[in-house]
Amino acid sequence: MEKIVGTLNDIVWNPGLVVLLLLAGLYFSVRTRLVQVRRFGLMFRSLFGKRRGEGHGISSFEAFCIALSGRVGTGNIVGVATAIAYGGPGAVFWMWVVAFFGASTAFVESTLAQMYKFRHESGFRGGPFSFIEAGLGKKMLGIIFAAVTIVSCGFFLTTVQANGVSMAMQNAFPVPPLATGIAMAVLLGIVVVGGVKRIAKVASFVTPFMAFGYIILSIVVVAFHIQDVPAVLGAIVKGAFGIHPVCGGILGSTIAMGVKRGIFSNEAGQGTGAIVSAAADVDHPAQQGLAQAFSVYVDTLLVCTATALMILTSGTYNIIDQSTGAMLLANAPELGNNYAGFTQSAVDTVFAGFGSQFVSIAMIFFAFSTIMAYYFYAETGIIYLCRGGKARTERWIVRIFQALMLAAVVFGAVREADLVWKLGDIGVGLMAWGTVVSILILCPKALKALKEFEGQRK
Repeated sequence: MEKIVGTLNDIVWNPGLVVLLLLAGLYFSVRTRLVQVRRFGLMFRSLFGKRRGEGHGISSFEAFCIALSGRVGTGNIVGVATAIAYGGPGAVFWMWVVAFFGASTAFVESTLAQMYKFRHESGFRGGPFSFIEAGLGKKMLGIIFAAVTIVSCGFFLTTVQANGVSMAMQNAFPVPPLATGIAMAVLLGIVVVGGVKRIAKVASFVTPFMAFGYIILSIVVVAFHIQDVPAVLGAIVKGAFGIHPVCGGILGSTIAMGVKRGIFSNEAGQGTGAIVSAAADVDHPAQQGLAQAFSVYVDTLLVCTATALMILTSGTYNIIDQSTGAMLLANAPELGNNYAGFTQSAVDTVFAGFGSQFVSIAMIFFAFSTIMAYYFYAETGIIYLCRGGKARTERWIVRIFQALMLAAVVFGAVREADLVWKLGDIGVGLMAWGTVVSILILCPKALKALKEFEGQRK
């Protein structure tokens, strides 16, 4: 099975996708005249726009929190660690690049999602499948994308999050992976049966709290290693271009891991941010596009960077040649490829004996909120596929899916990390292909919306 998954991962994540994601972000940045810089203040203010008063959708801030909860997950702890393990410090630079250009990608996809959303009894719904059908006139491709969304978010990506939590819990307390998986499944079940309103309420409370707390702790840890920050920043820049003495021979892996983990974490161009953006009840489509662009910055430039600086300044990481498995740099050989352990050990350098527990608790919050968001994305795909059918049939399908997704949480908790990460990469890659190609074609409509919105602000 691992061989098959590895082959599929290589096919989906071929160099063409890496180039496409980077060039698309660059293209959108140019076409929007760097909206992610010009309108930074408006991006922040857009988070707090009021509902239009119809009471049918969620607020812009609630949509932001759901999307951010999907972005801020184990990718910010374990994902950053894997990027460093297989790409060296330079991978962090490429995560920054993806975030900067990805903010414009997030703007375009989320604006389009608002333009092509549809009504449902639970609120507004939509996403790439909607603008693929209505915008491009390709209904069958919309159906295929919805099916990929259900499988990717409901199963592949869910297993990654559950695995990260079980690994951290086992390191810290220890708790058997099966017990962790069952506990997470029970808690998740309580939330998802309440629908989108309950998910939005939980996300709007948990997400800001967990992100702020994590960043504060990281600042404290980095402050204790402040003398190493200049050297670390230099290593990040040098490694990004193959100048680093250890990582010069793995430049391809450095770029690929930075882009993959950057996209996995901030989800720009993946389409998931567009799905939750469609649920917002806002005055103008571009307003929600700006709000989602801001969430990319929060995820990568703040949370991911916090993890990277903790690990790199503390020196609690190893660099591994992905093709051979050989250890190129062994700063912490006892950790091997225990990715969660990189961050846990970094915290331990300042708060001895506390790192494992803190990171485990952080990952529980991160991963749980992320799986909630994944459920929302997948459920929206089901609702899209069931449009025009009987409401009772749709409800039964949703209930069956809920049971299967909770089982995926338990499965992910007990499987080894490499397998579930590859499954997650396949899901991200498939969705990214469909989303980016679609929004490149539909970009003029998002640009028109931006021009109209900016005209209203004058």
